[in-house]
Amino acid sequence: MLTILGFAMIATFLVLIMMKKMSPIAALVLIPALFCVFVGKGAKLGDYVIEGVTSLAPTAAMLMFAIVYFGVMIDVGLFDPIVRGILKFAKADPMRIVVGTAILAAIVSLDGDGSTTFMITVSAMYPLYKRLKMSLVVMTGVAAMANGVMNTLPWGGPTARAATALKLDASEIFVPMIPALLVGLLGVFVLSYFLGLRERKRLGVLTLGEVLVEEKVEEKEPETVLVGGGSGSAGTDKTVTGGAGSGTDAEDDDEEHFTVLDPNRATLRPKLYWFNALVTATLLTAMIMEWLPIPVLFLLGAALVLTVNFPHIPDQKARLAAHADNVLNVSGMVFAAAVFTGVLQGTGMVDHMARWMVDVIPEGMGPHMALVTGILSLPLTYFMSNDGFYFGVLPVLAEAGAAHGVSPLEMARASLVGQPLHMSSPLVPAVYVLVGMAKVEFGDHTKFVVKWAALTCLIILAAGMLFGII
Repeated sequence: MLTILGFAMIATFLVLIMMKKMSPIAALVLIPALFCVFVGKGAKLGDYVIEGVTSLAPTAAMLMFAIVYFGVMIDVGLFDPIVRGILKFAKADPMRIVVGTAILAAIVSLDGDGSTTFMITVSAMYPLYKRLKMSLVVMTGVAAMANGVMNTLPWGGPTARAATALKLDASEIFVPMIPALLVGLLGVFVLSYFLGLRERKRLGVLTLGEVLVEEKVEEKEPETVLVGGGSGSAGTDKTVTGGAGSGTDAEDDDEEHFTVLDPNRATLRPKLYWFNALVTATLLTAMIMEWLPIPVLFLLGAALVLTVNFPHIPDQKARLAAHADNVLNVSGMVFAAAVFTGVLQGTGMVDHMARWMVDVIPEGMGPHMALVTGILSLPLTYFMSNDGFYFGVLPVLAEAGAAHGVSPLEMARASLVGQPLHMSSPLVPAVYVLVGMAKVEFGDHTKFVVKWAALTCLIILAAGMLFGII
């Protein structure tokens, strides 16, 4: 009964948000509360919610101060060179912009944290997509898939969890998987190329000069966009400026002047550029080396850069107010997700769902348990947290595999396959940063990304089997 109710709860949630019948926050709170009553444990709802909130509170704190930190870094101009570099590569070609999104997300993902990856990627790419009227779900989908592949890094989480659950060395799991993961990442780049071609076919290719002339015809005044935005106004209003001219004669001129960030905005701090770059590099290094808990690092970092870049209290208040909407939107989503996860785990639905999935595996599939684990990792890591899958389900699967001669290492490697899809799960807080800053409905993102992310997972699985890794 709990198994059926668990799947029914998840299905109800996904259907309602994809059909836009409920907002994600309302669905994350009301649906699990209703199913908790159905299960007959409504009296314990408060305990389940508190447990869920307690477990996700550090994540919410990290996101709150990370948004403030990177918002301030955008304001003071730290990412302006990145935006200019992407612009120089992409020009006004949608295909290049989509490929650039995938490359940027993959590179930034080296820090091992999905939230910071999405904040940096969206901050850099969002204005370009808006300027050229490109599909924002393409941006969120490509970024999520690239980050999902890179999330398998030993310091990203899943590999460490698999190693801990099966008492293995993380390097023995990850290093042999590198060829398959590289194939998966290449698959994301190829997919981004074709998605970019589709956008190019829909929009055409403009020179930068033509973009500027078109804007001047359509808008008599400079366009104002929200940079680093979320719902409402997560960033500062930036006036988009550009040089005059059109066609090929003026294109070089336009490349120099065309920008998505106002080069004359009052919040720029060019004299503190290297200080801000050093603080950011130190912060990311501290995250990877685990010198302090990530929420503490971002809390200290946000306080430091606010104080140094904006020493006057009114200016600090203005920066905090500018990013308050995004902070509230994302942190609210995380706490709402805590209700969902709290009920799933507290009522025992997750355990029953996992046991059912294991029990339905035919006896004849025993020698192929690594393949089975790889396939199961797609739905299971999407419908439950990484902790639930790696600590609750993987040991059971590994035990079944061991009975048929399948090594724990193969099982651990196969368990990583589902990460490109997992990064778009409604139970992953980072995805709400991604869709919030990109101003994309979570349901729209889900409808777009699920099929492509699943394909990426299957590419990694096929490559792993081809190379004899799984």
